[in-house]
Amino acid sequence: MRVQCVICDNIIDLHDDLPEAKKLRNRPIHTFMCEPCRERIAEKTKQRIATGNFRFYRSSHPVDDEF
Repeated sequence: MRVQCVICDNIIDLHDDLPEAKKLRNRPIHTFMCEPCRERIAEKTKQRIATGNFRFYRSSHPVDDEF
């Protein structure tokens, strides 16, 4: 299966039996991101967290660590 990264537009061949390929095939709303882009975003996110000006909003109620 050929997929294209949504950030850098690189085309990558995925083996058809991989779980990620099955997700992309069965749910076209899901997007693919190549490993270098994923690592770059993870690194920049860690840098933003380290500044202290970054909050996670994973639930419907934001949790503040300031008590």
